[in-house]
Amino acid sequence: MPLHHRSPAANTPQTFGPDLAVQLNAELAALPLPGRILRIASLGRAVFTTSLGLEDQVLTSIIAATGADLRIVTLDTGRLFAETEKLMADTQAHYGLSIEVFKPWKDEVDGFVALYGENGFYDSVEARHACCHARKLQPLGRALENADIWVTGLRRGQSGNRANAPLAEWDADRSLLKINPLADQTLETLQARAQADDVPVNPLHAKGYPSIGCEPCTRAIKPGEPERAGRWWWEQDERRECGLHLSASVSGSRAQGQPKVTTSAS
Repeated sequence: MPLHHRSPAANTPQTFGPDLAVQLNAELAALPLPGRILRIASLGRAVFTTSLGLEDQVLTSIIAATGADLRIVTLDTGRLFAETEKLMADTQAHYGLSIEVFKPWKDEVDGFVALYGENGFYDSVEARHACCHARKLQPLGRALENADIWVTGLRRGQSGNRANAPLAEWDADRSLLKINPLADQTLETLQARAQADDVPVNPLHAKGYPSIGCEPCTRAIKPGEPERAGRWWWEQDERRECGLHLSASVSGSRAQGQPKVTTSAS
């Protein structure tokens, strides 16, 4: 598999904002997945955040195959499954690429533990959100510093929360484009692609874990349950999320916020 490389330089400034998101939403819909990835890479500084689930593994395989210039990063919360940690190493070896790892600051985690206890996230929604903030949102902020584009593996079929996720949207809270190139893909389509392309996948998927996060917060789903029912299963809110995607994808495309002008990737 070829290593990913930098896209050709573009000399014209690119205006990032809601209008570009609308344009890309239509443009990407007409492209196959490799074309979507190459188009994203041509726009500017793109960061793909992978949780090493099936969707993200398929995207990683396409990035490797196309040589698209996207930084691939992951958030290691410190409480991932051993299978996920092993898959990270296997994926880098398989594709000959590097996945940048962002971990929570120790003082952030220590502050959570001091206030709520190591597993205090089971006790209240407030505590769980605090844990997700320390272990996921804060590292995400560092991962997306200086990025023009945030690429995710969100799919509309993952949950009711994500049913309206667009292919491209303007994330006003982070002042960047958020692109979900798999938004319109089905689980079955991605499973078939992963098998055909020999994509490394987490063995937990075969054990009833379609969505895999931190080990203490993830269980296998029961027959007939939604894909993300195993995440924070003890909470009653069916719209529960960790907070990474609440500001934009859950509610659909955002039109608020000021666009920014930047130069495309060089």
